[in-house]
Amino acid sequence: MLKNDWKEASPVIEIDGSKKSGSGTILRLSVALATIIGQPLHIYNIRQNRPQPGLRPQHLEAVLTAAKLCNAELEGAKLGSRELWFKPKSIKGGKVEAEIGTAGSIPMLLMTVLPICAFAERTVSLHVSKGGTDVQHSPTINYMRCVFLPILKRMGLNIALEVRRYGYYPKGMGEVMLTVEPCRSLQPLRLDYFGETKAIKGVSVCTFLAERKVAERQAKAANDYLKKKGHMADIQIINDRSNPMQKGSSLVLWAETDTGVILGADAIGELRKTSEAVGGEAAEKLYAEIPSKPTVDVHLADMLIPYVSLAKGRSSYLTRTISEHLETNIWLAEKTFDAKFDVEKVGKLCKIERLG
Repeated sequence: MLKNDWKEASPVIEIDGSKKSGSGTILRLSVALATIIGQPLHIYNIRQNRPQPGLRPQHLEAVLTAAKLCNAELEGAKLGSRELWFKPKSIKGGKVEAEIGTAGSIPMLLMTVLPICAFAERTVSLHVSKGGTDVQHSPTINYMRCVFLPILKRMGLNIALEVRRYGYYPKGMGEVMLTVEPCRSLQPLRLDYFGETKAIKGVSVCTFLAERKVAERQAKAANDYLKKKGHMADIQIINDRSNPMQKGSSLVLWAETDTGVILGADAIGELRKTSEAVGGEAAEKLYAEIPSKPTVDVHLADMLIPYVSLAKGRSSYLTRTISEHLETNIWLAEKTFDAKFDVEKVGKLCKIERLG
């Protein structure tokens, strides 16, 4: 068996998936970092703290996609598995197909493989189908496209993300195309000053709900809230018809400052949730960030950890709070990659610094 063959192999990274958040975050980041540094990974107690522990379809497909990128040897890669052995080889890149088969999160799958793609030998063209682009407990696809990827571009990563079909709970059926140019050396990220807000933008999308003006109502509700706080957003309206199998909607908002800061927030439509509630939720989340003047929002703070861990030199940014996912990602990066972080209070904010 594969696990027995490793006794004479290079040191195996041992990760207890029940530690810290006990979530799929540990699995995703462990696989990514192990692949990049080229060491075998053994992770157990996968998603131990979740109602349905073990590998769900989106987690399994993320592992399988990562394995395709680096021709990894696998054991335990099956639905429900709480233990996985993952032995990576060189990251070749090229064209890769992934199919989730449920409304499982496409953005979460992308977060697993994006760091790996950055270190591929050639350009990666990843086609992901039959998943959810905008689902609960995950960034929306437009948050990835409009907030996350522009910050990664500052670190030297050139990534194109095309939404071919939006997908929502419960049927999914979403489809995206991701193209990543290899980056031999990530640049450190220095976001130390908030500066002044110069614009608030957004994307309000609905699929097969144009007759109810869902996208317009979401945008109006968001702007009604922001106006009361002294702000106005320029929100793009998308009346989408890409997925006749599943109606749905989402809204992402982001604030841009004159120092290059991008703060984002999003919300998704659900049954018995009004368009006005979606718009108000996203606007309220964004405004929770702006007055504190952080340099990354609470979600971006944990999403950036693998990239600043791999960048050469010191990176730093400010966030409102230390979330469970942020704490988990720092712990895992320090354990896996031997990265060193310093976390300290700076007024009402928390400064996250990756020591060079």
